[in-house]
Amino acid sequence: MSGASATAMLWPAVAMAALTLLVWCRLYHLRLGEMARKRIHAQALASSAQSVALLQDTRASDNFRNLFELPVLFYAGVLVAAQLGIADAVTVGLAWAFVLLRAVHSAVQCSFNHVMTRFVAYLLATLVLAALWARIAWLMAVSG
Repeated sequence: MSGASATAMLWPAVAMAALTLLVWCRLYHLRLGEMARKRIHAQALASSAQSVALLQDTRASDNFRNLFELPVLFYAGVLVAAQLGIADAVTVGLAWAFVLLRAVHSAVQCSFNHVMTRFVAYLLATLVLAALWARIAWLMAVSG
């Protein structure tokens, strides 16, 4: 595989990592603001149960946790594709489509949090991820 094609396949993973870091920033912006407004001491949030009891705005933290669920399969797929030299336009396009849809999902969940809008983005991203893995499997099978 050429360096250029490996790079093309890995850029979506870099973008996904950047999205995760942006959500992390949003999480701490919201959390620290709520803690300051409510005068919650950091030690009072030592466990997740305490956090749930004391914090009301969990949009960004819920999304941050979600970015370590399904996207794990995305990262694995991108790495497998890059390792095998699978970096054609369709495969790279599927990877970028997943990132875009996850960015929409994160934007919705971290802001107005309309469940059906978020669900549509989640569902489409999941279907794109399934297509990405199906393409990788197909190309592996036909290349022997």
